[in-house]
Amino acid sequence: MGVPLVLCNGIGASLEVLDPFVEALDPERPVVRFDAPGTGESPTSMLPYGFPYLAWVLGRVLDELGVGVVDILGLSWGGALAQQFAFQNPMRCRRLILVSTGTGAIMVPGDPRVLRKMVTPKRFRDPEYAAQVAGELYGGSVREDSADIGETFSRQMHAGSKMGYLHQLMAGSVWTSIFALPVIRQKTLLVFGEDDPIVPMVNGRIFETLLPRATLHRHDGGHVDLVTRADKLAPVIDEFLGTPHLGRRQWRGRKAGLLTARD
Repeated sequence: MGVPLVLCNGIGASLEVLDPFVEALDPERPVVRFDAPGTGESPTSMLPYGFPYLAWVLGRVLDELGVGVVDILGLSWGGALAQQFAFQNPMRCRRLILVSTGTGAIMVPGDPRVLRKMVTPKRFRDPEYAAQVAGELYGGSVREDSADIGETFSRQMHAGSKMGYLHQLMAGSVWTSIFALPVIRQKTLLVFGEDDPIVPMVNGRIFETLLPRATLHRHDGGHVDLVTRADKLAPVIDEFLGTPHLGRRQWRGRKAGLLTARD
């Protein structure tokens, strides 16, 4: 089996939201998905947490699953977790993919009027509201058909808790990767949209400058086109990762091994 691709989702979103992207990937590629604390079926953490702790927990989860070396993809908020995991696990993380994300507290922010709508998780709980604000919030293909985003969020089997959402906001507000990027040596694919109201394209160029082995893929879409236009972006990511049938990578973990496809 090949190296599994670990997916880190955006703020407040459960793993089901990424269904369209996973379905568009090479069916032979092993994929690992999870719900962050306070989202989906994961319980809310008792106390706020930071990304270094979450990256350590993710490593322990992979140990328990018997997963060794991985590729990791982070979308939006999940991009911060992916960066932190790559930084903390240079021998375990093979390749890094950052989609519509930033460097945390030190980044070029989006439109403040748009960011205000992200303070609460209402769009995840109310599909009609999500459809109303989707075009302004996410840009790209969602501007053409905002009903798609309501359907996307309705894929969530269980809504996350308000406290879980708050903890995720707090984690992002006190963290930055800006000073660590030059020491992240993994080959990195940057996927950024020209019409992203939340994370402007300039953030992709910052990553391209500071990451030693980064390649920037620009597309004309917005913040969540990885989901709404998965048929366009999944092949780009498959090409970057290469064939799923790679040789077994050695990892001196507690339970080194690989998952079967789609586990």
